[in-house]
Amino acid sequence: MRIVSGRAAGTAVKRLAARGVQFAALEPRVRRIINDVRRSGDRALRRYAVQWDGLSAKQSLRVPEAEMTTAWQSLPAPLRKSLRQAAQNIRRFCEWQKPASWNRKRAGISLGQLVRPLESVGCYVPGGRYPLVSTLLMTVIPAQVAGVKNIRAVSPKPSQEVLGAASMLGVREFYRVGGAQAIAALAYGTKSIPRVDKIVGPGNAYVTLAKKLVAFDCAIDFLAGPTEAVVLSDSGDPNFIAADLVAQAEHDADALSLFVTTSRQLARAVALSVTRLAQGNPTAQKSLRARGTILVAASREQAREWANLLAPEHITVAPDDLAFIQNAGSVFVGDYSPQAAGDYASGPNHVLPTSGQARFRGGLSVMDFVKLITVQRLSASGLRRIAPTIECLAAAEGLPAHAQSVRVRCEHA
Repeated sequence: MRIVSGRAAGTAVKRLAARGVQFAALEPRVRRIINDVRRSGDRALRRYAVQWDGLSAKQSLRVPEAEMTTAWQSLPAPLRKSLRQAAQNIRRFCEWQKPASWNRKRAGISLGQLVRPLESVGCYVPGGRYPLVSTLLMTVIPAQVAGVKNIRAVSPKPSQEVLGAASMLGVREFYRVGGAQAIAALAYGTKSIPRVDKIVGPGNAYVTLAKKLVAFDCAIDFLAGPTEAVVLSDSGDPNFIAADLVAQAEHDADALSLFVTTSRQLARAVALSVTRLAQGNPTAQKSLRARGTILVAASREQAREWANLLAPEHITVAPDDLAFIQNAGSVFVGDYSPQAAGDYASGPNHVLPTSGQARFRGGLSVMDFVKLITVQRLSASGLRRIAPTIECLAAAEGLPAHAQSVRVRCEHA
């Protein structure tokens, strides 16, 4: 990892804070795929799945439940135990997150909110080099806790681990499709895959761009880019810090790994430890060479300011720094809170905002799967109490019928 300080570090922070995912080159191709699926439905889905994902002529797009059950039974006992434990922790955290309906009454006016689940969601589970079974847990469980009736999972070439976890969770609809074509199917529906109200889950650039293009027709969570890890520390253990940076770097060659500190001595120690721990991990090595950076700040205040400007997906901080963090997907506090704990089993969701989106939203949660519907009930006396305010504002906006709708009731009561 390169070490940057002084004016160059400040310039690097500004450049990184303005980062984003660039889609222009891919957009024509992704738009063609989406339009093809809208027109041709399952025929286009199957063609893409055979071409890119190795779907055989005998395989159906939908995975039979019996196949998922067999996959679960074939998993080693330690893995089944770990999946159950992780699912339990995630489910408990989601239960804590779930918002409540409420109602308040005052002077003839009753106000409240109803919490209602979405009717259907699509959970995208990336394929790629590794079976991201954890992403299935992180997308399906909050939907279940929210009370979503129809949960549809999609993944290209789903592994036995992913199918087994789906069986454990009670997923009934799982489809062997991925990429932009899967997003199009979920957004618009085909004969095999009914459309959904919302699509969640991370994916590659094709998936992310497809979510962006369908977002006006189907709700999405957010546009997730490559993994990001920031560690903010002046006196931490260099091996712990390096381990987190290397761990997140191995996700993707485009992952962003940053260490922010005021200590040049610690910066050098972390750089050496990163080199040692990344040995034998080519993806992490490539990522760290391309985007791994140690930023040396002039003061602790500047370091905290940089951390918030970066608005990272993951950030590790000392307990004293937690109160100063305003922008982050998920925060890990102290030496014994590795970012990998959040990736798998501590409970909070690992589907998190990247590319600076943590400036305006947090990670996936139960809130992404429910609607908050406001409710109001006014008595005659309650309406009379606020009628002058309503009529005055309606007149100011030039909407006399609004005022009349109130006046006619007050005259009748």
